[in-house]
Amino acid sequence: MLRMTVNTEEYIQIGDDIRIVFLGGSRNHTRVMLDVPKEINIVRSRALENHAKTQEEREKISHYQAVPELEEKYRKKKVAVNDGAKRARQ
Repeated sequence: MLRMTVNTEEYIQIGDDIRIVFLGGSRNHTRVMLDVPKEINIVRSRALENHAKTQEEREKISHYQAVPELEEKYRKKKVAVNDGAKRARQ
C-alpha cells in the first residue's frame, strides 16, 4: 500500500489512461475526480455493501481501515510552551 500526502489539484497517474485528481476537502472528507476510461467499472464500497444480500457476501468485501494514529516518524513534533510565557498571556 502506498501512503502519500498531496496538495489540492495534484494528481496520480496510473498507466496511460487513469488519473486521480485530488480536489480538496475537510478534515474527514476528501473530494477526488477519477478520469478513467468508460470500459473500467468503478464502484463505491458503500454501494457494494448495500447491494450485498447476505452477511456472508458483506464479509467477502475487502475493507480499508484508516490507521487512527500515525507512526512516530510521520507526526508533527509538538513544541513545548514555556509556562512563563503562557502565564504572561493570561
